[in-house]
Amino acid sequence: MHVRMILVALALLLGLPTLRGAEATTNKFNPARFEKEIVALENSAKTNQPPKNAIIFVGSSSIKKWTTLKQDFPKHKVVNHGFGGSVISDSVFFADRIVTPYKPKMVVMYAGDNDLGGGKTPEVVAADFKAFTEKVWAANKKTKIAYIAIKPSIKRWNLVDKVKEANSLIEAYCKSDKRLDFIDVFPAMLGTDGKPRPELLVEDGLHMTPEGYKLWTSIVKKHLP
Repeated sequence: MHVRMILVALALLLGLPTLRGAEATTNKFNPARFEKEIVALENSAKTNQPPKNAIIFVGSSSIKKWTTLKQDFPKHKVVNHGFGGSVISDSVFFADRIVTPYKPKMVVMYAGDNDLGGGKTPEVVAADFKAFTEKVWAANKKTKIAYIAIKPSIKRWNLVDKVKEANSLIEAYCKSDKRLDFIDVFPAMLGTDGKPRPELLVEDGLHMTPEGYKLWTSIVKKHLP
């Protein structure tokens, strides 16, 4: 592991501050851009109240587009609160509106893809996930939180080294607390040539096909209570 990765991992484990960079505060990452979508999720929850002790899936478009979530996990009470184009810090900002009010027994997050694509560093991605866990635990310290690894994609294959670094930092953090779980979908999404399997991704080379979600389902279900 790169020395920088080790230092940042130690900082995360010890709760020390990490440098987040100017990119974390630029307008392109302003959570206000999702206000309408968050209001829509809140309104939907009012008419279709999430069950108690549910598993809330939150994060970016890979969660939002998981339209078969309930069918894929019929033995679990699952809620889809994904909002497309979001980064981890957006879920941190809106956690007290779309996650913690429903007192879930578990939260499953997929995000980080857009973070790296937007210029955030792996260190910032890991620090933002830590901030998310702290906000969830501030409401209920017993909540389990699982992080689905940033997936390999054709569109962002040029960022694969940063994807691996961010995943490694987050995995190290997850190992530090029994309430955390790291769901590694990365290896299974690679073909024998070591590149992303094209059948798992739609034409844009980024979002997933039904086959991709079928693969995710087979992996994620092993990590659900």
